[in-house]
Amino acid sequence: MMLRTFLAVSFLAVTANAAAEATLEQTIVALDAQAFDAFNHCAEPGRLQQHASFFAPDVEFYHDQGGVTWNRDAMLANTQKYVCGKFRREVIAQSQRVYPIKDFGAIEQGTHRFCQFDTGKCDGLADFTIVWKQSSAGWQMTRVLSYGHRENTAQN
Repeated sequence: MMLRTFLAVSFLAVTANAAAEATLEQTIVALDAQAFDAFNHCAEPGRLQQHASFFAPDVEFYHDQGGVTWNRDAMLANTQKYVCGKFRREVIAQSQRVYPIKDFGAIEQGTHRFCQFDTGKCDGLADFTIVWKQSSAGWQMTRVLSYGHRENTAQN
């Protein structure tokens, strides 16, 4: 009887943990979609500031080709200069993975492509890692890495 109880409790704990991770993944994937919908439309009034709201003021952004920015203001200046009205970011379907960070938040990993507004071609690919922090104010990105930039030979 004791073994059955132990197995039942163990099963419930594993099931609850899996459900919590699924909920975390859904949350982070949804936040990513919202943040980068604003990014993709940052040339429109108010959208760059909406995009900014997803980042901590002291966010660190590491880009293998562009270097490092050490805060939200510098990151937004680069976004406005190099992104707005030029291209959009799309996450590659099924590429996102989310991992919990105990008493902090989550790590999100995936692959994204970049599509030019003027040609419509999705000519660039890269991998990304984002560290999300959860606080009483909500979720914010604290570290962002975009790396492994390469040509998208599939062009889709």
